[in-house]
Amino acid sequence: MTERFARSKKTKPAKDPEGRMSLAEHLLELRKRLFISAIAIVVGMVAGFVLSNIIIDLMSAPIREIAESKNASLNFDTVTSGFDLHMKVALTVGLVISAPVWLYQIWAYLVPGLKRTEITYVLGFLLSAIPLFFAGCAAGWFVMPHIVELMAGFTPGDASNLYQAGYYYDFILKLVLAVGIAFVLPVFLVLLNFVGVLSARAIIKGWRIALLVIMLFCAIATPAADVISMFMLAVPMIVLYFAAYGVAFLRDRWRDKRAAAIDAEYRQ
Repeated sequence: MTERFARSKKTKPAKDPEGRMSLAEHLLELRKRLFISAIAIVVGMVAGFVLSNIIIDLMSAPIREIAESKNASLNFDTVTSGFDLHMKVALTVGLVISAPVWLYQIWAYLVPGLKRTEITYVLGFLLSAIPLFFAGCAAGWFVMPHIVELMAGFTPGDASNLYQAGYYYDFILKLVLAVGIAFVLPVFLVLLNFVGVLSARAIIKGWRIALLVIMLFCAIATPAADVISMFMLAVPMIVLYFAAYGVAFLRDRWRDKRAAAIDAEYRQ
């Protein structure tokens, strides 16, 4: 009886001494992180839906400014386009508001697989990239009215500017995200340099390809596809690219000096 009970008793699997997880445990952990992130996003979307009228009113400010000198209006060309716009705003606000939660969930899922040095670099990247991204988004929001008014200036005097709501929102969203990503780009390059993946020489060696990629990115990120808007985004991204090279160059120079000092000490 005792032997049978001992055989039927469930025992917990022994933990890996190195802290490694099985595939099933990884999947369970991933599901848990995704579930928490989804709840945070849904809560943020509820707040975003409540604030959507205020946000749409702020988005429409450049159109009202244009309407003072010529005929301009924000148009909803389908039965559900008004509701669709509110949902798009709610989703965007939900992702932004819940960013600390889902970014932490990503961080918590990846940390067990990183070394101490890598954790320091990634943590430094997050602490610098998140504020820079929001600063870039704020800069994009600041530039947005000027771009809208500038583009409206090319409309003939006897014509009207009828802005389709979905297209207008996509234009603003892509513009704001493009500028936000532009602010984060140098931090990402510096991170790759600090972990030893990318040297300063490699960064500057591919400057022609980098400029081409930046121009293509800006052309896609600006739905208006006009040269002025594209260059307004491309110029700061190019400046930040070379700034990243400068930081990487100083890092490589310090690393080379340290390696030379260690080598000289070892020879003595």
